[in-house]
Amino acid sequence: MIDRGAPVWRRIDDDRVTAAAGLAVDETLARGAERMPTLRLYTYASHCALVGRFQAVEHEVDVSACVRRGVAINRRPTGGGAILMGADQLGVALACAAADGDRPVHARDAMRRFSTGVVAGLAALGVDASFRGKNDVAVGGRKVAGLGLCRPARGGLLFHASILVDLDVPLMLDVLRTPFAAITAREVALVERRITTVRRERGDAVSVNAVRDAIAAGFADAFGVRLEPGAMDAAERDAAAAVERERYATDAWVDQRTDVSDGVGHASVRTASGTIAVRLASAGRLAKAVHIDGDFVAHDSAIADLEGRLRWHPLERDALVRTVDAVHAQWGADLSGVPAEALVDAVLAAAESSAPSTYGCFVNPEGVR
Repeated sequence: MIDRGAPVWRRIDDDRVTAAAGLAVDETLARGAERMPTLRLYTYASHCALVGRFQAVEHEVDVSACVRRGVAINRRPTGGGAILMGADQLGVALACAAADGDRPVHARDAMRRFSTGVVAGLAALGVDASFRGKNDVAVGGRKVAGLGLCRPARGGLLFHASILVDLDVPLMLDVLRTPFAAITAREVALVERRITTVRRERGDAVSVNAVRDAIAAGFADAFGVRLEPGAMDAAERDAAAAVERERYATDAWVDQRTDVSDGVGHASVRTASGTIAVRLASAGRLAKAVHIDGDFVAHDSAIADLEGRLRWHPLERDALVRTVDAVHAQWGADLSGVPAEALVDAVLAAAESSAPSTYGCFVNPEGVR
């Protein structure tokens, strides 16, 4: 039953938006969020590569591959990592006043709060997902959605989510930089071990529109609001066009650079259970991404969860031990083939061996400005 007394949020559905225009609309909605909270559910024209607010394009995206494949490149105002968006990835933009998120103090708390709408929507589709780490929603340790958050210079909060209804993994690996020297069938399989899609979890070709409606209902339920279909008014459209022209359509915005150098390292450790091999991408003293391989025996989902929790993790022994021990406590025997101390040793050894690189990963720290 619809609660007619519940607060009203506007729902906007869009499809096949361009990279610059799509991002400009989200920022414009956030600027007016104190007046009109809006949930926008949309898809991009296939395809575009969007880097996070604090990432460097040259680190995250193979520009020449994007040009060759006709993939547009742009930069989101929210944190999060480089992603491939298109017709089979549902973009979620929630523009709301800070009070609508219960005013969480920390970015991670805010991310967890806003993720409840995504989790509830996926649950209605029969997909058992949960918030993980800093800015992921995962199913059995595999990422199904990435999250981002920012506070514009004026206005409310902007929460972003990219939900993988489906994904062209070979294309993603071609246009987003990875630590792999070559994209082989084995590398594709490794990435597919770490991520999943709504269609994969359901075992059917559920439509993007069905997922969109479920996510909308999930947000309405999670936040106790009533969604009413709407559209941008003329003033909003004019403002969005100006934001696109002045920001998202400019090289100055897209090609911002970072002073933090990236590195790639490799290390392996022999244990009684087998060899643990680690490939590490780092930014300063943070692990951007950790890929774990070897001849040990462990559950795929446990390894995927471990890798997910080590993304953007401090490269400090005590912090690594706490995280790895927590994952071991959760997975138990499914992770017994990867001793915690040996894995931490391998990660730190890979960090010590790292050299500057143009590697870019799929997740970056969330940022609230």
